[in-house]
Amino acid sequence: MKLFKRKSRPVTYNEKYLLDEINMTKNALNAAYSNFDNATDPDLIDCYIYQVNSEQKRYKYLLQKAKESEAL
Repeated sequence: MKLFKRKSRPVTYNEKYLLDEINMTKNALNAAYSNFDNATDPDLIDCYIYQVNSEQKRYKYLLQKAKESEAL
């Protein structure tokens, strides 16, 4: 799945930073899901649930900002 489309104008520093943040957050979200899937201790399961929720909210926020700035 290709998330980003080609733009006719050059990418600004802020747009590149935003796209990098989105990619890092996506990787962190995948790691949080993996940690949750492999956790057996109830305390760790709770921890990873909070981590997944946090990364989901951050990802949603960054995508919204990227759409507003037309970086996507």
